[in-house]
Amino acid sequence: MRIIPLHQDESNLWMKKAGNMNMQKLIVLALVGLAAQLVDGSLGMGYGVTSTSLLLAFGIAPAVASASVHLAEVFTTAASGVSHMKFGNVDKGIIWKLVVPGAVGAFLGATVLSHLPASTLKPYISIFLIALGLYILIRFLINARGALKVKEKTGSNVFFIPLGFVAGFFDATGGGGWGPIATPALLSRNDIEPRKVIGSVDTSEFAVSLASSIGFLLSLGAMQINWIWTIALMLGGLIAAPIAAYLVKILPAHLLAVIVSGMIVFSNVQTLLKMAGAGSGWYGVTYTAIAAIWAILIFYTIRKHKWAVASASASVSVAE
Repeated sequence: MRIIPLHQDESNLWMKKAGNMNMQKLIVLALVGLAAQLVDGSLGMGYGVTSTSLLLAFGIAPAVASASVHLAEVFTTAASGVSHMKFGNVDKGIIWKLVVPGAVGAFLGATVLSHLPASTLKPYISIFLIALGLYILIRFLINARGALKVKEKTGSNVFFIPLGFVAGFFDATGGGGWGPIATPALLSRNDIEPRKVIGSVDTSEFAVSLASSIGFLLSLGAMQINWIWTIALMLGGLIAAPIAAYLVKILPAHLLAVIVSGMIVFSNVQTLLKMAGAGSGWYGVTYTAIAAIWAILIFYTIRKHKWAVASASASVSVAE
């Protein structure tokens, strides 16, 4: 009878547990990619910010996290763009005005991020992501009514060029930012249908993701990318892309905004607590407070949407 040394048996057990943990992470990443693309494709924002927040929570360096997300987005944004075109959610004029400055800004942002130290940068990336999450919440929850009116206006390159460049740059450096910056900015003009804003921003993001990925690959090298994690995010996003494009027509954007903003804040607050040197007791209090506020806002948004639908139905009945 062959006797297996204890240390070898323990080693095999550890490897088995590690393998199970890696598989669990891959499943979680695929689900996150699916959920993030559902939100992104329906809201015009959320995939990069949500996915990057999760990777940072796993301890991935900011540059590697952003690179992995953008590589996955090359495929998910392509699928999303095709789906939005199929459902008529795209304004081609907006796309052509955004893609060139967006791609230039994204390439420069990826190059800058790749040459900055991860330990120094991570807290600031988390602050940026939380700020984007709060901005999404405020823009779509508090100022929701103004985003739904459409007026006649003529688009100008003076507006689109800086918007595309800034959104592309922050998208690459923060792992997300193209949608959170471009979508509200376009909606604030009140001259484009909301569904075409979302579809056009999502479709033009393909060029931004491609430029970011090229910048990261040139600066970091292919060996620095966790390709398995990237593929997991990509597969989840590819499944969700056509579903999300359809959901643009049937789901309230404000509810999705509240959900994704809460996810972003919840995922990044740990980094800020560590940076502030908060004790262990503060973690539970902070997470509980965020969860409670998040639940209240979701409930409020659902009730507000029901009231709006009921009011619209009553108005139609009176008019008839």
